[in-house]
Amino acid sequence: MHDVLIIGGGLVGSSLAIALEGIGIDVGLVEAVAPQASRDVASSAATSGEPTSVFDGRNLSFAEATINALTALGVMQKLSVPGGAIERIHVSRQGDFGRSVLAASEHGRSEFGRVVVAHDFGQALEARLDELPRLTRYRPVRFVGLADSDDAGCRAVRIADGNGERVVRARLLVGADGTRSGVRDALGIGTHSHDYRQTLFVTRLRTDRAPDGTAYERLTDHGPTALLPRGDRHYGLVHGVARAEADAVAALDEAGFLARVQAAFGWRAGRFLSCGPRVAYPAIRVLADRATATRAVLVGNAVQTIHPLGAQGFNLGLRDALTLAELIDEARRQDPAADCGGAGLLAHYVGRRSEDRRRTLEFSDGLARLTANPSSLLRPLRSFGLLAIDQLPSLQAGIVAGALGYRADVPALCRPPALRA
Repeated sequence: MHDVLIIGGGLVGSSLAIALEGIGIDVGLVEAVAPQASRDVASSAATSGEPTSVFDGRNLSFAEATINALTALGVMQKLSVPGGAIERIHVSRQGDFGRSVLAASEHGRSEFGRVVVAHDFGQALEARLDELPRLTRYRPVRFVGLADSDDAGCRAVRIADGNGERVVRARLLVGADGTRSGVRDALGIGTHSHDYRQTLFVTRLRTDRAPDGTAYERLTDHGPTALLPRGDRHYGLVHGVARAEADAVAALDEAGFLARVQAAFGWRAGRFLSCGPRVAYPAIRVLADRATATRAVLVGNAVQTIHPLGAQGFNLGLRDALTLAELIDEARRQDPAADCGGAGLLAHYVGRRSEDRRRTLEFSDGLARLTANPSSLLRPLRSFGLLAIDQLPSLQAGIVAGALGYRADVPALCRPPALRA
């Protein structure tokens, strides 16, 4: 019997396993990818036969709080490339006047965070997981469903590999298996979704000027065009288009795609010269009706999948995982026999996560809806809003705190080392 069984070895699930190692409890991690394959392509979709890669060429924007935590967990040190520093955030909207530029140096920081390629992060997580002596890794294994248990103090879980099915038991079941969470479905937890009717094209982009530490968000009626400064002299590109245009954009050759993005973005980052392979996915918000069930909890995209505008998704999911690990640690410090799947601990988890989740969801969804609304009546309001952010330190402070990852009650590992006591 495990104390904690995590379904999903992707970004958040792997990070949670690493955070729990230091507590000294028995942890199992169910992963869909075989050991060797996971060094190249890892997956959070431990519930399906065909893993969906999360350790691919996408670009992850790590807030300062996320970097603090991943450094404390020994993951950032495993990166082969340190990532690109975000020293400034430049926001503008096509068709509106005004723009806002936030500079980390004006807020006592050298950077807001870093841009890390998902594939590189996956290799760093894998290297760190290899060092955990107490972790039991089930791979390649898929989650099948829940099993009946005659022990009210545990969850019985059905998993399967090439040799057939078996049952694994745990005091606490964690669903970290992504947007299409099989754990969530098995627990009978419903969802509410909103389709933004946008398709996002993700790739790397090279310009005639090397990135200078500026992250750009160029907003349009059909979605954002974001350029994130990577550590390899490329930008990470996210280009949003109306869903009806997605097939036509996907069919463009490289020159045609670059011309389209240049027209949407402008010339502030220079001339666009080349791009890597493009991956497209729909922008759909999916929110679980609740985060917990009896002896079970959802974290990361399994409980909230949000619009990538503002780059909040992984940062929010990591704070889910770290808060859970922190509460288990606190309970075990008070009582070594404490039940990590008990109703009281899970209720405390829901309370701890509520404000951060609410504020981050409101920011992400509100920004996505407001900036994509083509109404001419909103243009002067948006423009004055951008100008106000540039001019009002009090307004900047809240935005900067969010960009750094310090919304509401954050886990101790997210704070700077001197403030963790």
